[in-house]
Amino acid sequence: MDAGLMQMQGRLDDYMNTLFNEEILDSQYLELHELQDESNPGFVVEVVSLFLTDAEKLLDELSRDLTQQNVDFKRAHAQAHKLMGSSCSIGAERVKNACIVFRNFCQEKNIPGCLRCLQQIKQEFLLVKSKLETLFKLEQQVVAAGGSIPTVQQPSL
Repeated sequence: MDAGLMQMQGRLDDYMNTLFNEEILDSQYLELHELQDESNPGFVVEVVSLFLTDAEKLLDELSRDLTQQNVDFKRAHAQAHKLMGSSCSIGAERVKNACIVFRNFCQEKNIPGCLRCLQQIKQEFLLVKSKLETLFKLEQQVVAAGGSIPTVQQPSL
């Protein structure tokens, strides 16, 4: 293996470790990765892309819901529950955690709390989106250079 490829794989490993250490991703992401094989090499990217698309729609709906004259907290709670579930399925830990807090504010019918928390969810979503896009670019660079994506393992903290 040439030095350039080894350096790229080192950067990829370091980046992945950072995502876990900063709790942007959790072990569920590793489980998702285990489902990917030679017959479906784009599985993780495909699942994450669906998550990103669906999450953006849910965030837009939540934003609209919270600006209504009479907020339907049951609907907002259900939307946040969907987002929490899909965040869990890809291992987006910080998005999931923000959704849990949002649901608590819905139960309290606390509009200011919901609005503040929605901003937090949006920030966490944009962060995980950006980090995953960067991760996928690093993986593409490694593959384009003739390398392979190593088995992803959660770093020991």
